[in-house]
Parts: sequence; structure tokens; C-alpha cells
Amino acid sequence: MTESEKGEFLIVTGMSGAGRTTVANALEDLGWYVVDNLPPQILRPLIDLTDMGGDALPKVAAVVDVRGRSLFDDFPEVARLLRSRGSVRVLFLEASDDVLVRRFEAVRRPHPLQNDGTLLDGIRRERARLAPIHESADMVIDTSTLNIHQLATQVSELFSEEGQARHRVTLLSFGFKYGLPTDVDLVADMRFLPNPFWNEELRGLTGQDEPVREYVLSREGAGEFLEAYAAALTPVLEGYQRENKSHSTIAIGCTGGKHRSVAMSEELARRLAAIPGVAVNVRHRDLGRE
Repeated sequence: MTESEKGEFLIVTGMSGAGRTTVANALEDLGWYVVDNLPPQILRPLIDLTDMGGDALPKVAAVVDVRGRSLFDDFPEVARLLRSRGSVRVLFLEASDDVLVRRFEAVRRPHPLQNDGTLLDGIRRERARLAPIHESADMVIDTSTLNIHQLATQVSELFSEEGQARHRVTLLSFGFKYGLPTDVDLVADMRFLPNPFWNEELRGLTGQDEPVREYVLSREGAGEFLEAYAAALTPVLEGYQRENKSHSTIAIGCTGGKHRSVAMSEELARRLAAIPGVAVNVRHRDLGRE
């Protein structure tokens, strides 16, 4: 297998309390397969599995920490051997002692190397143990001044593929007579537009058919709504990206979910797709109902 055919493999490690969980979650949102609390000895078999999996596991991240105690002592040698393959990178998360102390105190948990000492004792033991890895890491992020959203944003900027969407929005058309959809972020009502159902030529068609689409979009108020709603959603979807909210669902309803909501959802999707960093998916919940 050539280097270009191998999947990406990232080892995430660093100081306890420096944000490994946040990084793991951010990588999962970017489509990485994340394995947490992995003993260093398992890294090589996991990488072999990644290579054999091909496209099935294109991007794998392993989170390694000091909870393995003596197992962690093997990490420098394991990482050196794996790096020789050219397909492995190491991300190290750092933070100052005083910040780590505050974080542990905030969650009221002991440091994994604290034993009978103080929090600072555990932090210093861990820092000494990780010094060789810190020095040889491919990337180091100091999270001392970052909140979880800022850290997730930094990870997204580091590991997003060029052009990869940072937020995915689903536009869900539906019919009110079949009930409101659950788990949606916003709902818009298209019943202010004339219903094509009462036009015999359009009744058997759907909002995906050009005659219905032309009818709906040409009605008074349709264009104004689309322009205003897309403009209102733009700062919302941009804000979702800043806050690392990776997905949202916007429901667009009409009476039966067959004509107006379908046509308006697809036109709104075209407009929202122009927002940088946003990918749009359209689903029609009730289109096949009688």
C-alpha cells in the first residue's frame, strides 16, 4: 500500500485537564474515528487496522493519557516507531500549572498522578513524564487562555479539509396535519401562500415539479420571505460555526407537506448553500403521504 493510500492517524496526548475531551469531540464532528484512553501498545495494531480498512477508516485519532500509568512509559518509543512510517502525527495539549489547578478544582477531581500529594504535585509529575513527548510533538496547542469553543475552533481550523463544511443544516419540509417534527431548531410556516392543492392541474404534482415550483415562488410574498429569511439565518448559521455547533435542522411546513413547503425548502437550500462553511441537506418528511 502506498503512502497516498494510507489513512491519516493522529495521536492526541498532553496534560490532563488541557482539553483532550474537547479535541476528541471536535475531531469526531469533523468525521474522524476517535479512540479514547488507548494504551500505547495498542497503537501499532490500530494503525495496521486503519491501513487495512482503507476508505472505511480514512482518519483515526487515538487519545492517549497517563491513566495507563506504567503503560505510558512506552509511548515515546512507540511513537518514534510509528512516525517512521510517515503516516502518524502527534498533537500535544499544554496548559500552565495555575490554569490546570483551577480546572481540576472546578470539577472537584484529583489529578491521576496526585496520589497522596497535592494537585500541583500530580501536575508536575505528569509534566516531567511527558517532557520528551512534548518536545517531539508535531503540533502543540497551549489551551491556557482558550475556552472549549475556542479550542474546538482551533482544532477545526487545523484539521478541516479545504472547503469542508463546519456546519451542516438540514431543511425539513413537513405537513402540519401530520404533526410538528421533533428535534428541530427552527420552524417556518408556509401556509401564508396560496395552496396549489386547490389548482386541479397542480394537485397531483409536488413542490419538486417545475409547474408547482413556479406557481409557489411567483406568489406574492414568497420572494420577500425567502430573501428576508435567508438574510436572518445567515448570522445564525455563522454563529453556529463560531460556537462549534456542527448541525441544525430547520423545519419548513405547509398543510400537507407536499407543495409549498417542498418548493420553498429547496429554494431556501439553494440560498443558504452560498454561506461560507455551510453544507445544506434537504429532506421531505411527508412527500410520499396520501
